[in-house]
Amino acid sequence: MRRNAGLFVAISLLSGFGSSAMSLVAGIWILDLTGSTSLAALAGLCVYAPVLAGPWLGGLLDRTPRRPLVVAVNLMLAAALLALLAVRGPGQTWLVFAVSCAYGVSYVLIDAGETALLPSALAPTELGDVNGWRSSAQEGMKLVAPLAGAGLYAWRGGHAVAVLSAAMPILVATLYALLRLHQTPTDRPTERGSGPRTGFVVLFEARATGLPVLLAAVSIAMSGFTTAGIYAVVVTELRLPTTFLGVLASAQGAGSVLGGLIVGRLIAARGPVAVGVIGTALFAVGCLARCLPWWPTTVLGAVVAGVGLPWTLVAAVTAVQTHTPSALLGRVSATANTAMFGPLVAAIPLGSAAVHIGARPPLVTAAAICLTAAVAIGASRPGPNQP
Repeated sequence: MRRNAGLFVAISLLSGFGSSAMSLVAGIWILDLTGSTSLAALAGLCVYAPVLAGPWLGGLLDRTPRRPLVVAVNLMLAAALLALLAVRGPGQTWLVFAVSCAYGVSYVLIDAGETALLPSALAPTELGDVNGWRSSAQEGMKLVAPLAGAGLYAWRGGHAVAVLSAAMPILVATLYALLRLHQTPTDRPTERGSGPRTGFVVLFEARATGLPVLLAAVSIAMSGFTTAGIYAVVVTELRLPTTFLGVLASAQGAGSVLGGLIVGRLIAARGPVAVGVIGTALFAVGCLARCLPWWPTTVLGAVVAGVGLPWTLVAAVTAVQTHTPSALLGRVSATANTAMFGPLVAAIPLGSAAVHIGARPPLVTAAAICLTAAVAIGASRPGPNQP
């Protein structure tokens, strides 16, 4: 089991490095090719939009062997990235958008596939710890990979970044092949049906899975809603240079790495719902701290939010892995990703509009919504043996 745990952490490190490096460079590359900031921003939308198709894409994981599918998706992603070598000028900008969309689809399949594979490779008591370590690995790469990708782009151009990023899924596919699975999830159809609605029904009919996913959805949506507000607090309220946003990003990333290292023990001791409640409340406290007119509290708020946000995500993922029937784990995992990340599509533009009222109202609103959700769900959460 320890061998498998190490492989999963290595997978998270490699995939996190490749995706984080390319996600930044894609926007820079489009900006250089077209001179359009709006087109550059659309690269990010191409990555996140496919999560809305999670309930449909997740069904593939329940109808086909999961490990071969995840390996194949990684290899196809590598091929798609190498197609960027054909980009020579503005006329090939569509290729960058196409590869961004391919990244988005692969995220849905790989994230859900990995969530479904973990219970087949690890003991139930290890899931929380390994999910936390994976979260720390991914957050750590977000601190390193964008700088590495941008530096390589400035030195050798987009083609070099494409080759480096393509190498990552090839290595990841190799590590997936080395996993030792102690059980093979059944692929038989169940009496629950096979449509996309099945994922939602299974996910939310049990409070033990529905409540952590709901908490994660609220916290993640509010993280997108407050993005513009944080920018405005730094620039207009604290009157600091925009480069200070990098300090906040690093502070939040450091909190996420630290939080990921300890969340597994908390889940084992308190359960996923309790950890989701605590994480949501911590994120709310982080939002309020960033409203104060003193830059050290803004940094501290970023660290606290960085701890809380991954706790809600890891708690939700662990709950899904623990309480979902194996035959349905693929589509339920993908549906959970849609429920948790889909609201970002609306939350980010709403937050950008709300910031016109003022820099702090979006942060206060987000804190109030998160605290309300934490209190309401904390008061009604199921007991340790209650579904």
